[in-house]
Amino acid sequence: MCDNISIDYITENGDYDMNTKIYDISIIGGGPAGMFAAYFGRLRNLDVALIESLPKLGGQPETLYSQKHIYDIAALPKVSGSELTQQLLDQLQILNCDQYLGTSVSSINRKDDVWELSTNKETIYSKAIIIAIGNGAFKPRKLTFDYDKTLEENNLDYFVNSLEDFRGKDVLVAGGGDSAVDWSIDLDKITNHTSLIHRRNKYRAMESSVNKLNQSSVEQLNPYIIKNVDFNQADNSKIDVTLKMIKSDDVKTVTADKLLVNYGFVSDSKILRDWNLELNGPFIKVSQEMETNLPNVFAIGDVVTYPGKLQLIATAFAEGPIAITKALRNLYPDKDYFEHSTSIFEK
Repeated sequence: MCDNISIDYITENGDYDMNTKIYDISIIGGGPAGMFAAYFGRLRNLDVALIESLPKLGGQPETLYSQKHIYDIAALPKVSGSELTQQLLDQLQILNCDQYLGTSVSSINRKDDVWELSTNKETIYSKAIIIAIGNGAFKPRKLTFDYDKTLEENNLDYFVNSLEDFRGKDVLVAGGGDSAVDWSIDLDKITNHTSLIHRRNKYRAMESSVNKLNQSSVEQLNPYIIKNVDFNQADNSKIDVTLKMIKSDDVKTVTADKLLVNYGFVSDSKILRDWNLELNGPFIKVSQEMETNLPNVFAIGDVVTYPGKLQLIATAFAEGPIAITKALRNLYPDKDYFEHSTSIFEK
């Protein structure tokens, strides 16, 4: 514990030396779920390591959606991915923890009551682990047909790096989930014209977002699928997108400056299988207290599944404190852990 740290050390032979520290909890993943869990762990006076494979914290909201607005954060009517990351960083600085950036965990192995986390830089020792890797090593779902890859240089995007790239242009957005709907609404405010392409008449997005979409000037092209994308022959700076109506022979071509594809992401769960975690598809199965099948290994956020699970940042923020509290009970059963945050700060 951080108020009375008892540090153990391990040699190559399994004995203890004076060079290697053992954390109470190591959190794998520095996205919103991991960052808030680290902060809550420090509120509970635990010695915490936060491990992130990227060179900065923030996860997908910071890396992929830095300018996209998020609407399911308590007390914040809307916040961009970069703004959310900065506020989490500000919060984490109040009770900071050791951060290992650019550090990828390759394996976890348990010896006695200590977990050894092998990384690309060093071995980290911890009494408990929280896995908060989101979608893991994610990559976007791309168009399924062959197309000229040079289109991705200026006309075809799978991420929004800067809203200014779309200003004043004719933009097509493909997808039917929250990201596609929200981007269509936001882009419509700065583009010349925005269209949303979806294979169904019903969207898989928040009802409030769908209402905003219906009230906006976004042209809804559904139910259509994209059959081809190519450079416009008359103007090489534009693209022609061929659309086919579902269950129909109706085909039409739409000319635009940009196509933003939001078909979601695919992730590789192989490393989780290598860690002997019990999975349900690509997701880690957890109990109502975020416990995995491994002792003192917990998981939170988009990587987990359980009955009633919602893939929301708001849900992930709640799962962190649940996992931290259960870990605290397991590691220090005699500690009085029924403290409120106000009383902790007073101390």
